[in-house]
Amino acid sequence: MLARPGLPVPASAPEGADRYLPTVVGSAATVAPTPAPEGMAWIPGGEFSMGSSDPRRELCGGNEPMEDARPIHRVSVGGFWMDRTEVTNAEFARFVAATGYVTFAEKVPRPEDYPGAAPEMLVAGSIVFDQPREPVPLGNALRWWRYVPGANWRHPTGPASNLIGRDREPVVHIAYADAEAYAAWSGKRLPTEAEWEFAARGGLTGQRYTWGTDLTVEGKWLANIWQGAFPHQNDAGDGFVGIAPVASFPANAYGLFDMSGNLWEWCSDWYRPDAYALAVKAAGGGVVRDPRGVAQSESYDPTEPGLAKRVQRSGSFLCTDQYCTRYMVGTRGKGAPDTGSNHAGFRCVQDVAKR
Repeated sequence: MLARPGLPVPASAPEGADRYLPTVVGSAATVAPTPAPEGMAWIPGGEFSMGSSDPRRELCGGNEPMEDARPIHRVSVGGFWMDRTEVTNAEFARFVAATGYVTFAEKVPRPEDYPGAAPEMLVAGSIVFDQPREPVPLGNALRWWRYVPGANWRHPTGPASNLIGRDREPVVHIAYADAEAYAAWSGKRLPTEAEWEFAARGGLTGQRYTWGTDLTVEGKWLANIWQGAFPHQNDAGDGFVGIAPVASFPANAYGLFDMSGNLWEWCSDWYRPDAYALAVKAAGGGVVRDPRGVAQSESYDPTEPGLAKRVQRSGSFLCTDQYCTRYMVGTRGKGAPDTGSNHAGFRCVQDVAKR
């Protein structure tokens, strides 16, 4: 991890991109309703500065400007409950046992959904990280990802794997519709991107990480991310080569675990790189209140035009300042709704009105 002193903010960075105003929590919202739902933490709601400044000048700031996380802008959200941890294998198994639900990865792809695909590729499965044995160029993610027939939530790395001893690990290979189905069954929903970030910040103002300013504290790793040379060498300095059981690292100030690293988490917003600018414009330059994101028809990813995507947050155990620093709390990710992998999962929220 190298410092990058003197690196200027790109000319495209909005004026004031480095400014954060204090997080304000409403006095009435600080009192949690009772009784508390099992396994959930009360997020009091309030007003905060959402987004990320360019991190590249900072120690371990990576090489991405994070332009889609600007402008930093004021957002207000109401209070809600949030799962303290990512949904685990044990919890998802109870859902499947009760409903007979079949996940996207367990279904054979339909030819009409994938025109031009070879018939031998139209088999049920999912995307799995395949660690190279030697250094590879970082410009092509296909060098460390592969589609594995038979990989799904029951078989995380392929048909020969299983969930024995993994009850407390977060469930993976979950497409957006799978997460949404679980949330509906449990009387919950998926968080908006703004709710997710407000909760992840835990009341802190403008900090780079969910715990503060430094990636490590007294030499200790506080999130499950990649240490070593990505993608071929993982030093496991944080104690884990792959997924960590939930709550393996300290919670943030709101009692939430793994809001940085471990797994990417689905949010309900459709992704668009200029979503923040559009929201600020719609709010007349003032506070954006309880944003829900753009419409599906407006979703756009310049790296894959024509493919609507949902927002993902948190980063994963595969994130590193060499390739992906999106475990930083204000940064954004995205994913195709019909695609799961072994580094993406979810957690749910619940409105007070649902109690």
